[in-house]
Amino acid sequence: MTTAPVSAAPGSVRTLRRDAWWLTPLATGVGLTVFGVYALVAAGEGSHYLYTGGGAHYLSPFYSPDLKSMLGFNPPFSFAFFILWAPLGLRATCYYYRKAYYRSFFWSPPACAVRGASRRYSGESRLPLVLQNVHRYFFYFATIVLGFLWYDAGRAFFFRSGDGSLHFGIGLGSIGMLVNVLALSFFTFGCNSLRHLVGGRLDCFTCTRSARAGHKLWLGVTRLNLGHTQLAWISLATVAFTDLYIRLAAYGVFQDPRIF
Repeated sequence: MTTAPVSAAPGSVRTLRRDAWWLTPLATGVGLTVFGVYALVAAGEGSHYLYTGGGAHYLSPFYSPDLKSMLGFNPPFSFAFFILWAPLGLRATCYYYRKAYYRSFFWSPPACAVRGASRRYSGESRLPLVLQNVHRYFFYFATIVLGFLWYDAGRAFFFRSGDGSLHFGIGLGSIGMLVNVLALSFFTFGCNSLRHLVGGRLDCFTCTRSARAGHKLWLGVTRLNLGHTQLAWISLATVAFTDLYIRLAAYGVFQDPRIF
């Protein structure tokens, strides 16, 4: 005796699953859409991305490095678009994010044991999905951007006095920027591309000193990789909240509280 497939939700693809399997792809799609819209608006505005109140220097992660100060000219569009392609490309080609938006936006497939919207799938060996293989190169460029973010986080702990000198201090924004760059670092350095780079090509982990060192690095990256899904969302949230905090402070909605 066979059981006919039943639909888990009105208008959905047919499946034997009776649980609310569609909640996860729905929540994921909503989360990615909200962040995408916010990031597009924040990056396109081109202003209020730097807070200097009370001698602070808080730069939004969407605008790091500060190309406007470095290059000294104003392009016809926001400088953020010169930068965001690297971290955006890293996330768009990330193994976790592929799964997230394949399921949420393309229903390919929407969940385990649920038939996708398309019955034909040839893997990521043909156009356009073969382009996902550039993930390792986006990792290299995103790491450069991450270096600038670390500089910005360190700079956020130094405040300019009235005489122009810098002194160490701690503001709420300083802590927020540090938390953000830590979350981004944990996400970036848990990447599978880095796992391959430091140890994926080794045939023997104990044969030489360099192989043993590579093995230790590989184990460290693997530990971060185990939480890659959680770090993907945590770092996404910290980027958005850090930008929002700096943007509201730059608009004059509030003054950054000085802790030390």
